Amino acid sequence: MKKYILTLWICFIHFSFSYGQTSDEKIAEAMNNSDWFALDSLYRTEPRDSISQFLEIFSRCLIGNRLNRPDVSIPAFAELFNTQSENLDLGNLLNSSMMFAMDLSRIGDNKTATNMLSSVLSSTRTHLDSATIAGIQQYINQYKALSNYNPYKITFEKSVGTIPFEVVPVDPPKNNSVLMYLKNTSINGVEADVTFDTGAGVNIISDSLALKYNLIPLDASTTVGGVDIQNGSYAIARELKIGDIIVRDVPFYVINITTNNEEADKYVDCFNIVVGSELMLQLKDLTIDFVNNKIIVPSIAPKRSQVSPNMCFSSQMNLLGKGIVKGDKMLMNIDTGDASYGSLGKGFFENNKEYITTHCKLDTIRNAGIGGVNISECYRVPNLSIELGNNEIKATEMVVVLKENMGGTFGYECNLGLKSLMLFSKVRFNMVDFVLTTFNQE
Repeated sequence: MKKYILTLWICFIHFSFSYGQTSDEKIAEAMNNSDWFALDSLYRTEPRDSISQFLEIFSRCLIGNRLNRPDVSIPAFAELFNTQSENLDLGNLLNSSMMFAMDLSRIGDNKTATNMLSSVLSSTRTHLDSATIAGIQQYINQYKALSNYNPYKITFEKSVGTIPFEVVPVDPPKNNSVLMYLKNTSINGVEADVTFDTGAGVNIISDSLALKYNLIPLDASTTVGGVDIQNGSYAIARELKIGDIIVRDVPFYVINITTNNEEADKYVDCFNIVVGSELMLQLKDLTIDFVNNKIIVPSIAPKRSQVSPNMCFSSQMNLLGKGIVKGDKMLMNIDTGDASYGSLGKGFFENNKEYITTHCKLDTIRNAGIGGVNISECYRVPNLSIELGNNEIKATEMVVVLKENMGGTFGYECNLGLKSLMLFSKVRFNMVDFVLTTFNQE
């Protein structure tokens, strides 16, 4: 389920070269390509005295933000602003400020996030258009509202938390689409049907259910993008119980989730309440067991190791994993909110055009989401081999979407849906090392 709030941008100096890249050129190229894995590797292996001070600091900022290492990025952003402000153009200043605030909020320091972002907006306001000002102000208001609470305080009843779930059919029966509903779940003591959507960067609840479950409205607005942009409000659930885990002060975006399409709105109730990657970050280590239909969460998170990550965040905070489809290496949006096997973009089509056009039929696909319905031309490709987390499965069918940039600025070429993930017996998300591991069915 693809969502974004405010598009962030990064502007780098582009280097040209003919032979023998310097460390700075290699690092700048990784940044320009948004290749956070390469940047992480280069930062660890290139001689430190061969990297300019600006790129050395900026590398730590981006590695920490994109690979979920706020303990790395927060001091790096502070150092960046204190020592390198003259090297930041307006775009990089704003983008760095947004990432800095995001990481501060992740560790619960919403007050500092509010003050820092307010200061940056005040100093740059005369150079910004009204839409950018409104977008930044929206985040300031959210962080300010959260500073009165202690978001994501988690209590475990046992040494290992267990969240049972059921896989339920949705959509017209002919599509055989499925989603994950968390069982034994309540909000503020009232039983709730909650969809677990790893593709959702924020928690979402419909406006009617926000009233039913007595969420506390906050003095902040929100904007969520799906098929289209939808404005909403911000609220806190004082208690979310998922299985035998209790999470207190959980922020939700309160959104009208209807699509304005009569047919699609027959099935929209399945997304009335959604939790996703924001909650996953706080749980820190979770394994989805598709054999026994439960999510396992240890109460004590693992310590960070030196293992190389295979997950990263996109610029819109989609959770991306390294994968291979039919020999093509790509980043995949890991999306249990996609009720199908998933979809591939035009890049995959171009790389496999002869096979697809001679073996598959041209079709159309309708995607319903927040704000509307999108219709796209596609091919339905059967029996695709998919490698993820060092294991391989074969998806019965994936659609190859022909429009340009299926992932757009989200930075991925594949949206990997729930039906594909269910072909593994387990999928583990180590959110500390940012490593995804899969286990094959026995």
